[in-house]
Amino acid sequence: MTLANAQQAQLQELYEAMAPSHLTPLWESLADLVRPFPRSAAHVHRWDYDEARAYLMRAGDLISAEKAERRVLILENPGLAGQSAITPSLYAGLQLILPGEIAPCHRHSQCALRFVMEGDGAFTALDGEKAIMRPFDLVLTPGGQWHDHGNTTDQPMIWLDGLDIPTVRLFDAQFAEHYSGKAFPESAPAGDTLARYGHNMRPMQGSVADRRPAHQPLFHYPYAQWRPALDAMAAHATMDPHLGHALEFVNPADGGSVMPTISAHVRLIPAGAQTLPRKSSDGTIFVVVEGRGSAMVGGREVALSPRDIVVVPSWNELVLQASETLVLFAYSDKASQDKLQIYREWKS
Repeated sequence: MTLANAQQAQLQELYEAMAPSHLTPLWESLADLVRPFPRSAAHVHRWDYDEARAYLMRAGDLISAEKAERRVLILENPGLAGQSAITPSLYAGLQLILPGEIAPCHRHSQCALRFVMEGDGAFTALDGEKAIMRPFDLVLTPGGQWHDHGNTTDQPMIWLDGLDIPTVRLFDAQFAEHYSGKAFPESAPAGDTLARYGHNMRPMQGSVADRRPAHQPLFHYPYAQWRPALDAMAAHATMDPHLGHALEFVNPADGGSVMPTISAHVRLIPAGAQTLPRKSSDGTIFVVVEGRGSAMVGGREVALSPRDIVVVPSWNELVLQASETLVLFAYSDKASQDKLQIYREWKS
């Protein structure tokens, strides 16, 4: 819109006059507020695991898990400085628990997932039941449930934390509570929930055995189960040209996403294969579980090596290429977008 100089001056006078009343003109910002497609402030970025691990171990020499409450290095997106966010709606961090340590028990509004990067045998306890953590296990701590972490092994445990902190912050709905002791009292033996709810079966509803919350019964998805399932799919199914072989983790209560605000899945790209270009509106965080290759993200090539972490912001075209068979874990805000009916994707 082109205005005569005199009219523009009068408009500027109007803006200045109404500013103390906290009124602003929509027509000056409409194009940025209602865009034809997403233009995320988040940047494409890769975190080298070995580099991040070295800093995390240094932190382990300087501050205890108990004193820190959670000894975590935030993976802060370079385009979202100061926001403790890896995408506008999600948080990511690498957490370290050293031998003999306990990260004290608390609960909060935010939903969290833990994806184990290294170590074997430490635990996350949820409402008093331990999930024994092994490499590349997925463990959930849904919002509002008591949880603590401990390491009774002789080796450090490191996992990736994924939370919906920015989403909850958007709604100003965050609450947190600290338990009176370091750990919640044991309520069931380790693995009890997985045995009851993890085999496409569940205790009869209303029975005394049906002890987990009806909306979120399962919280442990072991690598020992999901990896063979992915292999079996790759052996017999036709590969999706845009995704590779992909399996989504689901909540057995309703078949939906693992948590109300976060979706998670795994992919396998065979050696020598390359996916076709695809865009989606969910900002996605990838972890390289196995193999090597590259990701072409929004025209930028990113090398993929074991345990590296890569963020693909909303509506960035993604092409995956595997020089060795690639296995990837990913989580995103697709669950939230589906509920709000705003999720979209594009395929070439």
